[in-house]
Amino acid sequence: QREPVDFSTLAAEILAASRVGDPDRDVELAIAPGLVADGDPGLLRIALDNLLGNAWKFTARTPRARIEFGATSGSPREFFVRDNGPGFKMEHAKKLFQPFSRLHSEHEFPGSGIGLATVHRIVEKHGGAMRVEAGLDQGATFYFTLG
Repeated sequence: QREPVDFSTLAAEILAASRVGDPDRDVELAIAPGLVADGDPGLLRIALDNLLGNAWKFTARTPRARIEFGATSGSPREFFVRDNGPGFKMEHAKKLFQPFSRLHSEHEFPGSGIGLATVHRIVEKHGGAMRVEAGLDQGATFYFTLG
């Protein structure tokens, strides 16, 4: 069920909850104001929670961690979550959206390997697409569109 979803407010709520759960972390947060998209509010919350949750998790060992949520000005507009965590080699990017496929060990960063596959499916259900840009020790940016 599609309706306007205030992504900026949603991102702020999700990251505020992350801060409450981990109050000693020093993370710079940048959330672009006024980002609204048309979609299913429950599904989009799940998608954004997974993307921002990953950014929070993967910057845990990063000095001066930074997480950004924004959108491009191009057409189609792409929303993005960017972090300055460990990143990865782009040759492994296609594995990210497959269920239970992980690039980091459970010891390094805990998780089930289902989060990005879930996001990918939600974005596809909205008629959108996902892509990623990353580099080893250069962080990652996950982009998505909504149809």
